[in-house]
Amino acid sequence: MGPVELRPGGLVYTGLMSSIADLRKSYERAELSEDASHADPLQQFEQWLQEAISSQIPEPNAMTLATVGSDLRPSTRVVLIKGYSASGIDWYTNYDSRKGQELAGNPYGALQFHWVELERVVRIEGVVEKVSAAESDAYFHSRPLDSRIGAWASPQSEVISGRGVLVANAARYGAQFLLQPPRPPHWGGYRLKPDNWQFWQGRKSRLHDRLRYRLAATGPDPGWVRERLAP
Repeated sequence: MGPVELRPGGLVYTGLMSSIADLRKSYERAELSEDASHADPLQQFEQWLQEAISSQIPEPNAMTLATVGSDLRPSTRVVLIKGYSASGIDWYTNYDSRKGQELAGNPYGALQFHWVELERVVRIEGVVEKVSAAESDAYFHSRPLDSRIGAWASPQSEVISGRGVLVANAARYGAQFLLQPPRPPHWGGYRLKPDNWQFWQGRKSRLHDRLRYRLAATGPDPGWVRERLAP
């Protein structure tokens, strides 16, 4: 049964869609001005990420990754940021997964952080490349043992007959590798090299703050242009 309202004469069924359409929130926590923001988008991102972490919101490191396949259909999934620098934004996954196959055919991707409690969104676009084998090895061996076994046990994005397949695979690889599982050849890191950043701060009356940073030139020392976009 859907939502109901108490009206004179009794309860009245209102329907799910009307209740969703009526949801409202006024964004009034903060603002984002050109004068108060950093000229370098990476510094602005670092400030917001650290504020999200210090605010103890759930999973501040979670980001949505968007890719596009050869059929031109976009797909999204949530991954976890594992590093960031002037070189780009890093995460780790199965290279044979759907996202891995799509990135192999189309190396452009988009990331989005949504820190609901802070009324903030960060969007990042750019080209994606694999990190070095040494970087993938180092991160893999820093993971808990069950996560390392899980990288072997899950044929990510493939159809399986049931959860028992994963449990059996985990037991088999656990017995095979014991405490020293090597990094699977199909598992490692990706790095998105940004050429476009957007920072969105919710504001009252839907007049949100939205700053975009785009590369003005290519070369060894490209510059960033900061622009305000209409929300």
